Amino acid sequence: MKNFQDKVAVITGGASGLGREFAKRAASLGMKLVLADVQQDALDATKSELEGEGAQVLAMLCDVRKGEQVQALADATMARFGAVHLVFNNAGVGSGGLIWENSEADWEWVLGVNLWGVIHGVRIFTRLMLECAKDDPQYEGHIVNTASMAGLLNAPTMGVYNVSKHAVVSLSETLYHDLQLVEAPIGASVLCPYFVPTGIGQSHRNRPEDVKMTGGPTASQKAAQAMTVKAVESGKVSAGDVAQITFDAIRDGQFYIYSHPGALGNVAERMEEIVKGINPGDPYKAAPHIRDMLRAKMKG
Repeated sequence: MKNFQDKVAVITGGASGLGREFAKRAASLGMKLVLADVQQDALDATKSELEGEGAQVLAMLCDVRKGEQVQALADATMARFGAVHLVFNNAGVGSGGLIWENSEADWEWVLGVNLWGVIHGVRIFTRLMLECAKDDPQYEGHIVNTASMAGLLNAPTMGVYNVSKHAVVSLSETLYHDLQLVEAPIGASVLCPYFVPTGIGQSHRNRPEDVKMTGGPTASQKAAQAMTVKAVESGKVSAGDVAQITFDAIRDGQFYIYSHPGALGNVAERMEEIVKGINPGDPYKAAPHIRDMLRAKMKG
């Protein structure tokens, strides 16, 4: 996708974090914006800011776990702008702790947002984009699914999150191949950021009532939360940097997008272990002090 001017971008999780930066970057390129989020105040603030800078913005409350709400988002997009060209399936949440301590509600919430949100976005918007392409010989489209470096690695105490993001990588690779198979004028990318300062560490603030935690957090969940917040807040690559990297990748037709390419050494080691049938290596080999800190926090 080379031309962004006057094209339509749909962004889930568009009111904060990476989504907000995608919106700002898209607006600077002259795109029309559709922002979806579950946080009304942040959605209103982002819409107001971007409209103040001259962008055309449609903002909607949308729980991406719910297929009917994602369909309503698509219908509203077509009613307002008549087409869709760029889709960011970006909404995401996190939940940690020892994997056997995660509740059914934890699994339903994280997989509902991180995986089912992408599933709904792909199944609804891809078909819509293909219809748009039929009516426009010059059509260019692109879909970006936000995964994580956790979609390529498996850090301890991040099991639910890891599972959701590995699935997004698989879904995205298959989407890419399927679009190539039918020679669609639509590109696809998977974004795998590492620790970037966003609100992901505090995503429980928007956890819906139907998947609320029924008891207090365990020691491992408290420890994982504290470690995640520290890692995210200390990130040196900003959400704005990631947005720039992502739009450059879209323009270049690049599938895999990384915020921290240096972390791929760990991915290469994991792939080698898989190919050679070696048991998973020590995830703290380069930083054993982190394992010691995590164990200490889990013991209270």
